[in-house]
Amino acid sequence: MNSEIMLITGTAALIGLVHTLLGPDHYLPFIALSKARSWGAGKTALITALCGLGHILSSVALGFAGIALGVTVFKLQAVESIRGEIAGWFLIAFGFTYMAWGLHRALRNRRHEHAHVHMDGEAHVHPHTHVTEHSHVHAGKPRSVTPWILFTIFVFGPCEPLIPLVMYPAAKHSMTAVLLVSTVFGLATLATMLAMVLISYFGFAKANMPKLERYSHALAGFAILACGAAVKLLGL
Repeated sequence: MNSEIMLITGTAALIGLVHTLLGPDHYLPFIALSKARSWGAGKTALITALCGLGHILSSVALGFAGIALGVTVFKLQAVESIRGEIAGWFLIAFGFTYMAWGLHRALRNRRHEHAHVHMDGEAHVHPHTHVTEHSHVHAGKPRSVTPWILFTIFVFGPCEPLIPLVMYPAAKHSMTAVLLVSTVFGLATLATMLAMVLISYFGFAKANMPKLERYSHALAGFAILACGAAVKLLGL
């Protein structure tokens, strides 16, 4: 391995790390949804990893196709820009919808009291919530589509610096070099995503905020909406 390939490989690792840290959309949705939906650490890590792989491999595949077909880096950047626009709008739409659903759920789940008078004249008052009172037990827990929505969004989301700053410079040497630097970039990105999500997961596990618990879904939706807005307005 010559010195230039070593330099590009080191740069790929650094870019993967910094790119992920500066993009809250890489970890904040998983942190928020994990808390709201009471995912365990294993499930949180698995969903984060799968979405991260989809995010990375979609750009890697596009980069390899562009190099093989001789497409200029400027054209591929234009494609990545379009993908970024789509992913940003998807995040905004998903975040807004989830926030609205969370607010509706929180209002329905507001605790209130009802008085009951029995035949013998005894009366008592008990608190309840509509969500728990009217829920039914079914033979098997329905699967949530939330992880699949996240996965779809992340597949559309591009790794903007990967193709122009990592893959194309390595392509001047060999396709093996392209594979090497893409792998290093991907591992750095994925490791940073998992580290940020799991550190926050275990940090929030100790937090007890019962007054905000009813609004956890609405707050998760707002966090995702804010990430989408940051992608659109700030280009994060």
